[in-house]
Amino acid sequence: MGYLLLAAAISAEVAGTTAMKYSDGFSRPVPSLLTVLGYLVSFALLAQTLKTVSVGTAYAIWSGFGTAAIAAIGMVFLGEGMTLTKAAGIALIVVGVVVLSLGGAH
Repeated sequence: MGYLLLAAAISAEVAGTTAMKYSDGFSRPVPSLLTVLGYLVSFALLAQTLKTVSVGTAYAIWSGFGTAAIAAIGMVFLGEGMTLTKAAGIALIVVGVVVLSLGGAH
């Protein structure tokens, strides 16, 4: 159940960050509200996740996959370019999360 909550926390964080892009520096009310709600939901779900998943593992997965997802959304939907450096960075994030998760954290 912890990893399901973590997946939901990541989804809420990604939604909040995506909304932030459209908030125009928090000058647009609806995307600004969606940003705040996304982060509130994300942190609430992350807090619940920490009841069953170690903090190091949960935070590595939450931040790593959230970062990789936002980078991918930026490239696919927001017109940000893909470079070899960006692709390598995303790959390193994912590999780092996997290594931390396999490192025995409970």
